[in-house]
Amino acid sequence: MNEADKKVQNTSDFFEEEEDFGKLLDAYDKSKGEAIFEGKIIALRDDEVDVDIGKKSEGILARDEILDENANLLFDVGDVIKVAIVGSRGGRALISHKKALRKEKVAEFIKNYHEESPDIFEVKILSKNKGGMVVVDDDGVEFFLPKSQYGFKDANHITNKSFKVKIIKVDKEEQSIIVSRRKILDDERKRRKEILGEILERDGLIEGIVKKITSYGMFVDVGGVDGLVHYSEISYRGPVNPNTLYEEGDKVTVKIINYDKEKKHLSLSIKAALPDPWDKIKESLEVGDTVRSVVSNIEPYGAFVDLGNDIEGFLHISEISWDKNIKNPKDYISKGQEIDVEIIEINTDERRLRVSLRNLLSKPFDAFFSSHKVGDVVEGVITSITAFGAFVKIANIEGLLHNEDASWDRANKCKNLFKNGESIRVKIIKIDKDNQKISLSTKELESSPVQEYAKTRKVNDVVRGTVRDIKDFGVFVKLSDAVDALIHKEDISAAMLEGLKVGDEIEAAIALIDASKNKIRLSVRNLLRLKEKEVLNAINNDDKITLGDIIKEQLS
Repeated sequence: MNEADKKVQNTSDFFEEEEDFGKLLDAYDKSKGEAIFEGKIIALRDDEVDVDIGKKSEGILARDEILDENANLLFDVGDVIKVAIVGSRGGRALISHKKALRKEKVAEFIKNYHEESPDIFEVKILSKNKGGMVVVDDDGVEFFLPKSQYGFKDANHITNKSFKVKIIKVDKEEQSIIVSRRKILDDERKRRKEILGEILERDGLIEGIVKKITSYGMFVDVGGVDGLVHYSEISYRGPVNPNTLYEEGDKVTVKIINYDKEKKHLSLSIKAALPDPWDKIKESLEVGDTVRSVVSNIEPYGAFVDLGNDIEGFLHISEISWDKNIKNPKDYISKGQEIDVEIIEINTDERRLRVSLRNLLSKPFDAFFSSHKVGDVVEGVITSITAFGAFVKIANIEGLLHNEDASWDRANKCKNLFKNGESIRVKIIKIDKDNQKISLSTKELESSPVQEYAKTRKVNDVVRGTVRDIKDFGVFVKLSDAVDALIHKEDISAAMLEGLKVGDEIEAAIALIDASKNKIRLSVRNLLRLKEKEVLNAINNDDKITLGDIIKEQLS
């Protein structure tokens, strides 16, 4: 067995079984030995016609056999027509005019048939019987196709479509022709096996013709055998739609890549017949190169760009723009558009090439930094709100508005104050160039409660408030609905601190007012020192006041 035979699965040999043609013909036509008669029409009835055929009783002919396509009679009483006996009923012969005409055609065919005559014909089914089916060609010649020669997977579902048959027996004596469809299929299998064997022995390239294009690839005829070129085997760029590149009838050069013996599937490749462009990638491209490309396909997650020579690069959505909120690549690029891209990855082993468009665009932060500074008040749009604040887009750059910078009232969070898409005025309070971060504030656009409070208060003023909270490091005192102050533990005696509880009123002196940071510090110790100073001043100014009076007053 040669190498080709090893590659090709064995097919069944041509059928060469002995057929009892006599039995086949009996199944075909019990009137095969009967001659064609000339009969005279003697009566026309509703559905039948009485015809004198020279026997004891008239033959019965179906009336529709002598009607044209418009239901007009072709013959009348007294006309002589050709008929053939096809059966009997009640002692009378059943005859057929059409059968007689077909028998004449069969006789004419057999008379002119010889070994060099064509033996394959396109036929349609005329009728069926237990032994097989009667088929006719375009000229009306009648053939008999036995069941054993069908070659159909399911003969019960055969439609009126035509199919090919081959003559296997011409019986001049019986005036019958037996045909086979199975013989044609066996011939085709043998021919395909021989062609496939020859093809599989080739290691080189083969020229084929595109026969059919589907969504998953296309079938290519390579010398009488069809092979499939899967859509992933058309181009080195990856899976492509063959309808965009080829039409049925196109000539293509292919290479055999696999043959499945069990399924009898021949797999072909167009890209395998071409030079592999990835072999030259390392020589022609490097990471960091800028190349001209054409957008070949756009997906929700990015785009593919054609770099030429059957090489495609992948442009991820994150590499299209510096805008982090890009939703759809189609908002920035379009199919067929020429763009310059930068090579950011080349992986020849995995045949992956990634490119970037944004790397060739000016960085928005650089432009922002050159035109904005800390203290600027600008318009922005809220893009998202989180648990810790909100992101605000300003000139294609996002800045963070932290919750603590949104309002002087710490209970107010960004989620309670703003909504996505809302336009707001913000103040730039910090620009971190190294980390490309911007901090924003809305509370600094208005006076703080401490700033308002400081308009009527100053350091060393004595104030009264309510204890709001007590911590290890000190006491928070509520001076008004919007102003809190802190007494550090070193500014209050341990004994007094131990006796305090939330809700108690307390008196202290202002030790610090920092309006810019919204902070006020109080001190009980400073208050005591101030009072001592007042007492000393009073003693110095009034000699009549005795020390006992002062002590008495303090005790009161």
